[in-house]
Amino acid sequence: MKQSVADRILMILKEHKEISVAALAVELGITKEGARLHLLKLTQMDFVKSIQKSEGVGRPVTYYSLSQKGLSKFPNTHAAVAVELLRSVKKLLGDNAVDLMITDRENQVYQRYEQEIQHSKTMEERLEHLSRIRSEEGYMAEWKTENGEYFFIENHCPIGDAAAECQGFCHAELTSFKKLIGGEFQIERVQHILSGEHRCIYKIS
Repeated sequence: MKQSVADRILMILKEHKEISVAALAVELGITKEGARLHLLKLTQMDFVKSIQKSEGVGRPVTYYSLSQKGLSKFPNTHAAVAVELLRSVKKLLGDNAVDLMITDRENQVYQRYEQEIQHSKTMEERLEHLSRIRSEEGYMAEWKTENGEYFFIENHCPIGDAAAECQGFCHAELTSFKKLIGGEFQIERVQHILSGEHRCIYKIS
């Protein structure tokens, strides 16, 4: 199904956190006036909010970002149920049971990912496969290179509420990535959604 312009704009705002009319026009391949009209409509629908920033000489530049209603378009997967189950397991069986559950889940995830990317011959191929798999699961994943280093980026966390309740999910995820990327590389999380960033970024060097 073809994505509407409005949905594309919401996706772009989710990935960039905030964007100007000019930058959005370039992303969409339309005129600035066209981009402005789309943003105005989304603002009127309360999906988007705006803020003005002074950038030296001249008039302030208006930047647009997702409102709470806009962010709700990217919901956490079964968030409430997952959090309730975690709390129940912790209450009835203790923290160790939660840790065992997370470890078992990540072992299954790792095995599935490794089966998908095991024939990749280069880092680029591994990251391309991993980005596709994670995007299919709702993480809006991508990768890029800068100055000889690789960056794996997740623009959304579909299990964010569960991860906030139990950060063992984030630790297990990083452990899996380290095994998938390979011991000859170092990988560290340099941005983290649970730390207040708008996305998770992993630096691979």
